[in-house]
Amino acid sequence: MLISSALVTFAAVARAGSFNKAAEELKISPPAVQKQINLLEGQLGLRLFIRTHRGLRLTEAGASLERDASRLLDYAQEAVARARLGGGQRGNLVRMGTSPMTPSQFLLKLWPKVHQLNPKLQVQLVPFENTPENAVHILENLGQDIDLVAGYSDQGQQALYSKTRFRQLTWEPLRCAVASTHPLAAKKRLTLEALYGQRLYVLRRNSTVFDDLRRELTEHHPAIELVDFPFYDMKIFNRCVAEQAVLVTIDPWSSVHPLLKTLPVDWDYTIPYGILYSPRPSKGVREFLEALDQIEEAGNGLQP
Repeated sequence: MLISSALVTFAAVARAGSFNKAAEELKISPPAVQKQINLLEGQLGLRLFIRTHRGLRLTEAGASLERDASRLLDYAQEAVARARLGGGQRGNLVRMGTSPMTPSQFLLKLWPKVHQLNPKLQVQLVPFENTPENAVHILENLGQDIDLVAGYSDQGQQALYSKTRFRQLTWEPLRCAVASTHPLAAKKRLTLEALYGQRLYVLRRNSTVFDDLRRELTEHHPAIELVDFPFYDMKIFNRCVAEQAVLVTIDPWSSVHPLLKTLPVDWDYTIPYGILYSPRPSKGVREFLEALDQIEEAGNGLQP
């Protein structure tokens, strides 16, 4: 029995709390469901459910597997999809990487315009974990499992990722994000003076825009406490909520954390935002980029 098939059955039983209800959902017989669970427990060497006269209850191991089952099933489906693409012959498919820091919504809002120009183009979303190591690996290997990702880039960063190309879509103003319970959250716009006495998290990286911002604040607004951080991920958003700190951010990340509010600031810093892709793009990516060029040339704008 394939592990992915067994996980589908396991997930259904965990949700339903009984073999009979899971069987109804899966449209197979209750004995078949029970047999698959027994086989899975045997293969894993784990007891996943406690059987009682009131139904089924997850063991500690079962609860742990349930938390990971959805992610594992998604990964299995992606692996099958990649295999079906047949050794790189991807035709008109564009695989967009997506994570909290690389939101696919930004690109998908452009898709109706692209699809109108090229109806044969197809899109597939490929989720990935946004860690520093994984992000660098993906950017250095665009075109293998992921064709393109949304992201920002500037003169300083391009030197870090020499194996990528960047297609700018917009200029994104630098904003500040604060917790919804922070006193500054009541404001519609932030002055620099409003940030005095606040802890402000600014990206520490070879990035021209962030370096310029840090330099100005250090020289002219020393009352703002600057705190460097190395990488945008969920940890830094969580930290700002927990510490009631302020985070330099951009609008495409405004939905990353539900307890953070993104506000405009009285400074004049913007950063290029768009698409990162391989220097040797696939046919689908080339056609996608050509469609973006046509949209821009027609004066329709690339702002989603």
